[in-house]
Amino acid sequence: MDLEAHPVIHWTEGDEPRSARWRSERGAPPPVRVVVADDAMTADAAYGLACQGTALLWRGDFQNARQMLIALASRAERPPRKAKDPAPAALPAAPAALPVSPAAAPASLANAFHLQRQARSQRARTLGMLLVPLDADYGVPLRRAPDVRQACNEAHGMGTEPAVISLRELLGLIGAHEWRTRGMEIPAVGGRIHPHYGVFAPVRREYVDLVAKAPLPAACVSSGVAFDIGTGTGVLAAVLARRGVARVVATDLDPRALRCARENVERLGLATQVEVVEADLFPAGRASLVLCNPPWVPARPSSPIEYGIYDHEHRMLLGFLNALPAHLEQGGEAWLILSDLAEHLGLRSREMLLGAFAAAGLQVVERIDTRPNHPRVSDESDPLHAARAAEVTSLWRLAVVTASPSPRANA
Repeated sequence: MDLEAHPVIHWTEGDEPRSARWRSERGAPPPVRVVVADDAMTADAAYGLACQGTALLWRGDFQNARQMLIALASRAERPPRKAKDPAPAALPAAPAALPVSPAAAPASLANAFHLQRQARSQRARTLGMLLVPLDADYGVPLRRAPDVRQACNEAHGMGTEPAVISLRELLGLIGAHEWRTRGMEIPAVGGRIHPHYGVFAPVRREYVDLVAKAPLPAACVSSGVAFDIGTGTGVLAAVLARRGVARVVATDLDPRALRCARENVERLGLATQVEVVEADLFPAGRASLVLCNPPWVPARPSSPIEYGIYDHEHRMLLGFLNALPAHLEQGGEAWLILSDLAEHLGLRSREMLLGAFAAAGLQVVERIDTRPNHPRVSDESDPLHAARAAEVTSLWRLAVVTASPSPRANA
């Protein structure tokens, strides 16, 4: 068993030192302190250890481990205890309520965004302290454990050695496998998209509908080529193919996304129209239509799946815009799909976005807007509700600036 090539977790069991490969999709280091736990441990004791950074390697019943995880999550979500209020006489007179200025609102929401991410990160670390063992073939050697071998094989490839994984992550693998098996019905592609583990799924349908309805450049319909940059599941490449684009080149760097997109276009019968290639943004050549749906929020991802959500320092957005003119045919058009949630959170300004267009030598032909309808839009308990309620998703039609540029539309 080759443990040296991978992170290793160490613990003592039965007075004997043990070790195994450590698996963590989010790149968390193996816990330093590990105790063996089973059905006799109480939820309060388990939560206390987990909060202190001590991991619990479960040796009891698997279904009881799931119940323990639920109990830990319930304790993690409890609001902190408030300190006793001081005597009323010690309180100063309450000042009159002050209106929140427009400039202060984004700063407040940005702070709420960062605090929410910190809280979620801390919660993930605490819940990630409940661990389960895996055999070399990904079998779980616990009573009443499900068969997770296919789910693990899909995410990690063939198993070769015993390992330890957090129960929370293992349940995520199981959920991803079920989602991949069922797929998601996408009317615009005339079939189902099957997302793979670690590949961002098209749960926000409004951007798919934008691509399905925006007017295609005339050159694309008959014999033109379109690029889909950062294709992910391949859903937008499939939409373009269904709309009659003769050839679509879909790119990605993530091996999981490449496999996922290829399987989806083959399953939809579009493999002769859509070519999925590994590339850092652009493939070779030029296209009459270049499509990109980059991550919408400029923040640092904390796990591989978050690369579909967060674009640290606008790297993908700016990389796409700055290189776009060299890959766009004369008279061609680019479609940039972007939510303005980051603007409402104070993480990016509209002026910054328009300035990036101008710096890249691009002009706005048209902006097509739609409003999202996912459940969090109406969740008033969400600290970011004000931003989500105001969010607009846009398809920006962009062209290279000509000698006599047309005025920006709907900017």
